[in-house]
Amino acid sequence: MTYEKLDTELINVLLNDGRASLRGIAEDLDVSVTTVSNHLEDLQDTGVITGYTPTLDYDSLGYDVTAVIQLKVEGTTLPDVTARLREQPQMISVYGVTGDHDIIAIGKYTDTDEMNQQIKTLLNDADINESNTSVVLNMASEHEQFEIGEES
Repeated sequence: MTYEKLDTELINVLLNDGRASLRGIAEDLDVSVTTVSNHLEDLQDTGVITGYTPTLDYDSLGYDVTAVIQLKVEGTTLPDVTARLREQPQMISVYGVTGDHDIIAIGKYTDTDEMNQQIKTLLNDADINESNTSVVLNMASEHEQFEIGEES
């Protein structure tokens, strides 16, 4: 098995079970525990694997309002605005994008009042020119990852 193929298979095992033991992974991939450990360390050192976190069901925690917020900002302030949005704990994703808007942010809220307060705060930001917010009615897919192939 090539180094790259082993890394791909190791990543895919972890995508399916991030809590898999090194011994279990080694058995699944038919390599030694040391080999798995070394490859895993390399993947972490190179930034391919950046961490291990649980996937939360925000609805069950009371955050059952999801908003997609599109923002237009003053040209040179884009990095500052995205940094401020990233600091907001309820913002689970912040993207600088092309198109009609400059930023798309995804926020999770306990209710529409909390969401509304956040939007009002954003609109008071002098660097933000325009806001368009959509409330998610039905979550078809969220937090999805995909297995990688050898050619990825």
